[in-house]
Amino acid sequence: MEQIVERCLELGINCIAVADHNTVAGALKLREIAPFKVIVAEEILTPVGEIMGLFLSEAVPRGLSPQETISRIRSQGGLVAIPHPFGRSLPWNANPLTSAEVLSQVDIIETFNSRTPFSSSNARAWKLAKEQGKAASAGSDAHTLGEIGRAYVEMPEFDGPDDFLNSLAQGKIFGQKSSYLAHLASTWARIRKRILGDSSRSLP
Repeated sequence: MEQIVERCLELGINCIAVADHNTVAGALKLREIAPFKVIVAEEILTPVGEIMGLFLSEAVPRGLSPQETISRIRSQGGLVAIPHPFGRSLPWNANPLTSAEVLSQVDIIETFNSRTPFSSSNARAWKLAKEQGKAASAGSDAHTLGEIGRAYVEMPEFDGPDDFLNSLAQGKIFGQKSSYLAHLASTWARIRKRILGDSSRSLP
């Protein structure tokens, strides 16, 4: 945790959203020690893909339907985002979470993800956000310290979820794709955890 704080301070980051897979434990711990703003978030696996909740106070269980997942996020006063909507599939594949039914309940679409392998996938996400009138965001999807800050949004200061959305609408997105070596590093970390029982977690 201390290394994450040091890395953010080194880069001049004054706000970070931490979205681990199916848990908010790491985000809550970081919020306790960080001298800057930490948005507690979670990347939640549903049967048809991942939904992100932001400004959470507790974890949303994995495996629920998109509708129930969104309902659990809303019950905490959180915001609903679709991370990398086309970033984990071939460029021509559809994502069930981009259906009209789901998007009608979404606040934010991630339009730049540093780990997305296809540039066309980020372009499709940006087009989708514009067509749907949704706020656009960016994410480093960092699994290693070196990936922190690969993508970010410069935006006005905010106070709470509603103000965050207003500020995000005024933001400017910056981003660079992560090296394929970063994918190898996080893959090795997962293998090591399974084989050796390593209890450490990778970064979101």
